[in-house]
Amino acid sequence: MTSETPARPELGNVVVGVDGSPSGRAAVLWAAEEAERRGRSLHLVHAADTDRRAIFANADTLQAVREAGRDLLAETASTVQDVFPDLPVTKELSRQEPVAGLRAAAGHRGTIVVGNRGLGGFSALMLGSVGLGVAARAEVPVIVVRGDGDRPASGSVTAAVHGASDLGWLLVAAAEADARKAALRLVSVWNVLTHVGSVATMLDDLDGIARQRVQEIKSLADLVSEFYPQLIVSHHVETGTSTPGILVEASAHTDLLVLGREHRALGAGPSLGRVAHVLLHHAHCPVEIVPPAFATRVEET
Repeated sequence: MTSETPARPELGNVVVGVDGSPSGRAAVLWAAEEAERRGRSLHLVHAADTDRRAIFANADTLQAVREAGRDLLAETASTVQDVFPDLPVTKELSRQEPVAGLRAAAGHRGTIVVGNRGLGGFSALMLGSVGLGVAARAEVPVIVVRGDGDRPASGSVTAAVHGASDLGWLLVAAAEADARKAALRLVSVWNVLTHVGSVATMLDDLDGIARQRVQEIKSLADLVSEFYPQLIVSHHVETGTSTPGILVEASAHTDLLVLGREHRALGAGPSLGRVAHVLLHHAHCPVEIVPPAFATRVEET
């Protein structure tokens, strides 16, 4: 029997990319804390990309790449164990390129964590190609670690929601808040400009649409409370003309910002959406992207 009804999710093991960059090291320690919070193991993955390198590199070069990768993994694991001595830590030297390697390591239920900058690319870029690639293509939640790691915890997780169809991935945000013993805040941005030129052009109609949005978000918060009765859940509808700008501002006052990844148009090609792109580049806290099929994936029972 199968079902697509959302269920209270169980947060899986944490898989983190290791590349030796300052951003990568910060992501590893953040991921270790996340794994310990969940009561799960931490899996360190360094993607050496030796399958592709084998096309143009000789055997000595490939061996040097592998040895450097093993040394980096050993050093990183030692650093993690110094800070989190009781945390189970595993290591993997992947032959694949980083995006494919991380996706394979996470399987169907893990959570992938990456830093917001890698070793490659231009210094002006705020998010590396690996972070963007994993966030757009992974079929499991992806967390891009951003913000000041020394910032005091706010005790809250924020979910950027649209409406009732978000319940599936929203339960992942609720699980994150529950694991942190934090409050969950639902934020929905009502942008009046989205209705310009539509049938709802009268001010009375717009006011009615706004009230409908508020009621829909409240109903969504009530549904989350049914799954997590002990969780403090609040909801707020923000009005403005820049959805990304409002959410970037909200990210300055929360420990984790969670949003669902957009469905792929016509089922073809990865899609993050404009809002997710802006948040991954400019948010003040870690950002978690949950693919639409993750929480409502058909399960065999």
